[in-house]
Amino acid sequence: MRKFFVLVGSVLAAVAHAQTPAQDRLKAIQADPVALRAAVDAGKKTTFFCANCHGEEGISKTPEVPNLAGQNPAYLLEQIRKFGSGERKDQFMQGLIKVLKDEERVQVAQYYASIKVPPSRADAAQVARGKELFGKLCARCHGEQAHGNELYPRLAGQKLPYLQTSITRYRDGTGIRNNQLMSIATATLKNEDVVAVANYLTQLP
Repeated sequence: MRKFFVLVGSVLAAVAHAQTPAQDRLKAIQADPVALRAAVDAGKKTTFFCANCHGEEGISKTPEVPNLAGQNPAYLLEQIRKFGSGERKDQFMQGLIKVLKDEERVQVAQYYASIKVPPSRADAAQVARGKELFGKLCARCHGEQAHGNELYPRLAGQKLPYLQTSITRYRDGTGIRNNQLMSIATATLKNEDVVAVANYLTQLP
């Protein structure tokens, strides 16, 4: 029953998320190839201040910082909104995002979404076990290839340390972004399981 209510809450959140004006604007741009190209180009210029942490093309050079490249644009736009509103807590991110206009937020999301993410090196001995665990616990939300969607982030190609830290924090409830659905999914993972899942995800294209 607990899982049922969690899933219902997730669905209701999805409906609210899909109806925001920014998301409507995003869809309108995506439907127009010329507008989409212009948005990507504008987004590239706007993200100059993101490069220090997330890399010039959204591919992080810092192991503990996530890649933004390749994420679903609707998911990215929602995270930008959450930082701007204070729903997601990070003083540095909140300060940066508050200066972005609504159209610039859409452009940033489109730009990062347009970039392909190269897979990272992994421990080959861990990949098979990680794939098995991911298929059982994670694929329903994050997708069979871990590419995410409008509601859930892309995990494929993320940095190994970032993945391990994030999964562990969700499991232990020690992170800023505690999430009931993620807590349930990761609750049974041992430390070696976390390592295996992270190794599987980091090497995915």
